[in-house]
Amino acid sequence: MPLETPVHVANELASHGYNAEPEAVTLLASASDPAGALERTLETVPDDAVVLTADHVKEVVDTRSRSGGSADRTDPEPTAADADAPPTEDPSVSTGTAANESQDGGASAAVETKGVGAGGEGGRSGDTAPSDGRTPADPDQQSIAIEGDIQSTGTGEYSDFVSVFRDRYEKLSKQLRGRVNHRPTDAIESMPGNSEAAMVGMVSDIRSTASGHWLVELEDTNGTFPCLVMKDRDIADLVNELLLDEVIAVDGTLADDGGILFVDSLYFPEIPRTYEPSTADRDVEAALISDVHVGSQEFEADAWHRFTDWLHTADADRVEYLLIAGDMVEGVGVYPNQDEELDIVDIYEQYERFSEYLKEVPGDMEIIMIPGNHDAVRLAEPQPAFDEDLRDIMTAHDARISGNPSTVTVEGVDVLMYHGVSLDEVIAELPDEKASYDEPHKPMYQLLKKRHVAPQFGGQTRLAPEEEDYLVMESVPDIFHTGHVHKLGYGKYHNVLAINSGCWQAQTDFQKSVNIDPDVAFAPIVSLDTLDLRIHDFE
Repeated sequence: MPLETPVHVANELASHGYNAEPEAVTLLASASDPAGALERTLETVPDDAVVLTADHVKEVVDTRSRSGGSADRTDPEPTAADADAPPTEDPSVSTGTAANESQDGGASAAVETKGVGAGGEGGRSGDTAPSDGRTPADPDQQSIAIEGDIQSTGTGEYSDFVSVFRDRYEKLSKQLRGRVNHRPTDAIESMPGNSEAAMVGMVSDIRSTASGHWLVELEDTNGTFPCLVMKDRDIADLVNELLLDEVIAVDGTLADDGGILFVDSLYFPEIPRTYEPSTADRDVEAALISDVHVGSQEFEADAWHRFTDWLHTADADRVEYLLIAGDMVEGVGVYPNQDEELDIVDIYEQYERFSEYLKEVPGDMEIIMIPGNHDAVRLAEPQPAFDEDLRDIMTAHDARISGNPSTVTVEGVDVLMYHGVSLDEVIAELPDEKASYDEPHKPMYQLLKKRHVAPQFGGQTRLAPEEEDYLVMESVPDIFHTGHVHKLGYGKYHNVLAINSGCWQAQTDFQKSVNIDPDVAFAPIVSLDTLDLRIHDFE
């Protein structure tokens, strides 16, 4: 195959199972006979080597040069002047088309650009890949810390469920007690009628009265108490945002007989409006993607190749991190008749193929992955990370693997990664103007407001009891990254950047049957020093 660009050299190395230092790729691509230099390098590289280094290449190239093997070749070696010469084709990949501003008004409009075409074999036709290569990242400047990979201890006993809900209540009530003069339910029951009262409780029931008012039952560790929200109050609209099992605070006045609380104010745990996100100390970017779905007949392999080719270009110099929010593969038996839509029917082979695609990513990029509902982990959340068998398969780039959800601190920026299954439930339960598939960032705003990624128990989202509730947002993230719904959406909620990153799978027959029209092959790129966003389209 021709090896006229660093991109194609890197892809050829990946096909042989090697990652490579960027300098090694550049040396091979700039050789007078790239294909021959690559072949000789692969013949001489030690058997136990996983990463092809520049020293491996230099040894071969220098030996060839000393032996005079290339002296009679008519192709001149590249010179410094050649390197400074303008390219024969415009290497720009940007269309400069600005995306529409998020309707919430809280985010700057992201710049949407077109992806670069891919060249090479295996159906990757076209020679539009830019010739200018990626500048290697400095690993000494890269910084990652991960919090969220759990070891499951839940047994499913009743006591486990009691413990996890108590933990949720304690964590979220701490965030609310500064706003109201909380009294436990038994203390409120003993107060005289017409007294002012306030409490923090978990929503145990929501129902409307015959007069159209809202009766909300709140539960704390001592009992339950009925709270009435009058339909003509401004806060009545907030009841439409409530989900069962979330924790809120209310204050108001007790009825004459003290048996019910007339609510004057309702509070969510919330993101403070004054929140200022952390940013990186240098000009560096992260690519946020999800829902790759390798193994599906509808996996967009060509779009993936265009994406990974672009990562090898100068336009992606600053992209040093790749965060994948679940559903690496299509899985097996996830929905009815899925086997009819599979390209790869064995789950382990799906992960092996995914690992091969992951090798196309530049070797200097740090990769972080969490599982999703199509992955081979338990469906109940929180989801522990992949087991050792799957980790052994997905060894490309020494990717960091954590549970779902996880908070990943990248160069000082806290990114809450959550696959997003609960978004289905939020969208189903709340009015369209509050949450919809067409604007997936809006249900994400609701989760931020509730400070919990999956508040409602017993609905569509499977939840598992653990020693503590790992689904609570105890700290405020700087970026909230989800997937699952296969729709692209982004915006800012109280200065938190919310991104749902779409997918890499075209519409399946099953998706068509449930009216899912996916947003395919978009790659949101976040500048970690400013939290500005640009969207690349590789479809």
